Parts: sequence; structure tokens; C-alpha cells
Amino acid sequence: MYTVLVVDDSPDSLSLINDILEKEGISTLVALEGSQAIVIAEQIKPDIILLDAVMPKMDGFETCIRLKQNRALNHIPVVFMTGLKDSENILKGLNAGGVDYVTKPVNPEELIARIKRHIGNAQITSSAQKALDSIGQTLFSVSQAGELLWATPQTHDFLSNIPHSDDWLSDRLIPFVTEISNAKVEEGSQFKLSYENGACELTLVTIQESGDCTFRICHFVETVSGEDKLKSKLNITSRESEVLFWLSNGKTNKEIAVILNIGSRTVNKHLEQVFVKLGVENRTTAAGIAIRTLAGD
Repeated sequence: MYTVLVVDDSPDSLSLINDILEKEGISTLVALEGSQAIVIAEQIKPDIILLDAVMPKMDGFETCIRLKQNRALNHIPVVFMTGLKDSENILKGLNAGGVDYVTKPVNPEELIARIKRHIGNAQITSSAQKALDSIGQTLFSVSQAGELLWATPQTHDFLSNIPHSDDWLSDRLIPFVTEISNAKVEEGSQFKLSYENGACELTLVTIQESGDCTFRICHFVETVSGEDKLKSKLNITSRESEVLFWLSNGKTNKEIAVILNIGSRTVNKHLEQVFVKLGVENRTTAAGIAIRTLAGD
């Protein structure tokens, strides 16, 4: 029901683990060293990888790092297997991208339980990512340690159009969002990040308990307030544009006075000047001009 890639330089260990998995009806692929494992993973895409930590040539830690650097393989959970029990190697395996750690000799029931749990978690994550991909969102996720966990195809397309995208991603984007993640800002917060001849807007979508954060990225668009647009397009003063803006929103003179913290008579005087400058005689016509201006007509 699952496909497991077992990577170990010991034929005896491979045989033992293969027997354990076969009894559970689990399909097994085997590799004797790291580079061979990467080639097999690229071709077959196993559901999970059981990886010996200590191997000649390329050890398990380096193998895991390379797997996680490969966009097509970084979603596959990696469980380390080793006789080493010291905390330094356990942390080294987890920091390399492993999701779990089992010691040799392997306990069959424990191994099967861990395989099923991590494959289940990976399938849930994969389903969620496919759902995000299907709705065309430019989303990506980073870990608290500053590792890019995943990104939708739309995000990869977006990033590819940024000048020197690879350098900008590693030198600017990832450090920037990692700093945001560690600052514990609120979900929904927005940030601007520049690049050559442009800028993007980043929105913090979610923060997980683990510290992993999901962001939305899009082009930064400088917003102009309605009041500023009326002032610029209709050649009126700042205060006149404020009064006209609220008039176009259906507010009465008394309501406008309260909003702007000015007197009602002052509102009337500003409207009189607006009528003259726009060449109109009443509120309705002035409001219509303002609405069309705000709409870009």
C-alpha cells in the first residue's frame, strides 16, 4: 500500500528491514549509498525514505540535505536509522530535514507505526498543497529556521520574473520572512520588500505552532487615497477634496463636519468653492463628478 525507499550500506540491515516491510504488504526499494538513493527517489518518488545516518562516500545527513534541496523530492518524509544514540547526531539528522529518528536494532512494530504516521501526515500536507495550487494562489511556507518548505507553482512563476531571482530569494526574501516569523507578528500583517526596478508585497497568512509561516506574495502597488485622487484630478485643495470625498460617499454636511472635526459652516464654504471650481450648481452633480473620478472615468 506504500512504497518505502530504504538506504543503508549494510546488506544485512537492508534484508532485515525489507522482511519487516514485506510482512505489512509495503513495497520496498533499496539503495546502498546516498547518490544512488537520490537517483531512485527521482525516478520512483517513494512515500517515505528510511535513511542510515552513517554511510561511506555520502553520509545520510548530506543525502537528506540534497533531497530537501530538490523541489521534486523535498516533500518526501525522511526517517533516520542509526546505532548512534547521542543527542548531537539526533539533532544533526533533524536539522538536515529528517522528520524522525529510530535506532538500530529496529523494533518492527515501532518502525511500521512511525512509517504509517509520517506517510499519513505527508499525504495530508500534500493534499493541502494541491488544493492551494489549484486555486492559483502565490503562497509559500518557510520554517522558523529559514528553510523554504514549499511554494505553489504560481509562486515559482512569480519569483522567476524577478531580476536575479535565485540570489534575491536566498539573500533577501528568505532572511526577511524568517525575521518576520521570529518577530511573532500578527497574521494578516503586510510588508513591502524591494527588488531591482520593483517591489513586492508580502502578507503573513498563517503561523503554525512549530513556527512555520505561510506567506502570500504579489506585486506591490502604491495606493492613492480617494481624497488625494480628487485633489490631483480636479485641481482642488486638500480640505475641499476631503469634503467632496465624503459627499460622494453619501454623507450629509453635518456628518462630514463630525468626520473631519470642523464646523458645518466651514463644510458649506468648502462646498461652495468646490461647486465653483467644478462648474456645477448642486451637491448631486458634484458627487457624480467625484464618483466618476474615483472610478477612473
